[in-house]
Parts: sequence; C-alpha cells; structure tokens
Amino acid sequence: MTTLTNEEIPPMENPSIQKLYELQDVTRVFRTGGGEVRAISDVNLEIYPGELISIEGPSGSGKTTLLQVLGALDKATSGTVRFGETELTEIDDKELTELRARDLGFVFQSFNLIPTLTAAENVEAALVTVAHSKKERRARVDELLEVVGLSERRDHLPTRLSGGEQQRVAIARALANGPRVILADEPTGNLDSETAREVVSVLRKLSTERGVTVIIVTHAEEVARMTERRIRMLDGRMLNGNGDPTWNQ
Repeated sequence: MTTLTNEEIPPMENPSIQKLYELQDVTRVFRTGGGEVRAISDVNLEIYPGELISIEGPSGSGKTTLLQVLGALDKATSGTVRFGETELTEIDDKELTELRARDLGFVFQSFNLIPTLTAAENVEAALVTVAHSKKERRARVDELLEVVGLSERRDHLPTRLSGGEQQRVAIARALANGPRVILADEPTGNLDSETAREVVSVLRKLSTERGVTVIIVTHAEEVARMTERRIRMLDGRMLNGNGDPTWNQ
C-alpha cells in the first residue's frame, strides 16, 4: 500500500455544507484532591460530514479527553459542543445515551470482542436492541462484514482471527446501526505497521465511499499521515488552529 502524497487539501469553507461538530472555547476540568487538572482548554474546532481526521499528541496531551467529549461520553466543563442541531452540554444523560446509540460508533485499541462469539455473532450482537427481524439482522451483518473485507471469516471465533481482522470486526460492529461518526481511540495501538495501514485504509474507505466522519486518536505518525486533517494536541490545547490540513508535515 502506498502512502498519501503531499498534496494540500483546502479547508472546507462551502457555506452550504452543514457542520457536523462545532466546538467553541471548550474546556474540561477534572477536580482532584490536589486541585484542578485542565485536560483540554479553550478548544475551538469545526468538523464536517465525511472527514477523516486524526487527533495526535503525547500521553497527557488531552487527545482522549477531546475524543470523549466528541463522543458524548463526557461533558465539557465550559464552552459549547454542538453536534448537528444539538448542543451536547444542554441535554441529559438519557438523551446522550440515545444520541450515542443512534449517531456514534466506537472503536477501541483492545477490540473488545466477545471471545465465545463468531465474527458474525459479534456484529449481530450490536443489532439486538434495534427493531430488526433475525433475517434483517443477518443480511445487515453480511453487508458489514463485506464492507470490512471479512465475509469469508464470518464464522471464525476471535482466537482464530489476526489482530487486524479482529479490529475490522470491531469496525463492522461499530457500523451496525449506521452511525454518522466513527470515533476510534488508538485503533492501531496493538497492531504492526502494515496491519495498521490496512485498518486505517478500511476507515478511510468509510469516509470516502460512505460519507461517515471518522475521528482517530493516535500517537503514531504513520497513521496520522494517512488522514485528511491532523489536530495536534499538547497540554490540553490545539497547536494548529482548527486542525488545518497538514498532509505529511
């Protein structure tokens, strides 16, 4: 697989394209026995449908906290976080749970597959709470496994799958309910470099062909280089404005 070129991609400025996320002056403060810790501070960010974005930085830079705020897993202490027409800081926990189930899919470093279920069953488990018949669920599972290139491995348990294949099952599971956004926290952290590129290529395909917004937290330079826009974090702050396109820089 070849890496991307140094081509500069202009920022999205078409006013007819509605922003998916808009963060204004977002700060998240954790209070501890020793005082306060500002995990992220004064973050201003716009994200559009179908973008492939990386959030990168060293440990403690705030990248995971930012991902949790974007994923409605945590609320900002101050500032505004708008997702579509919804202000996330103003809705209650039940509404946040419904939004996550409807609009967001999550992928983690550790795969989190159920070891006693096959690849197909792991994906189908994410559809159980949705009003689909068993036949509809099976058809949806087949579709998603084909999207991630694992149709022939559908009946294999996780122990018979490689790390990259397990992560692709996790991606298929995250897609089960047709989310608008995939949020991936170090999705290649347990993978070798070649397998990591394969996994990011799957995520990129979701962005370019299906219009899913994909946001990847990573500390890996090679992974960040494969995304359209790189948001660099340090000490809770963004280092490069709105994360302007910075291909291979």
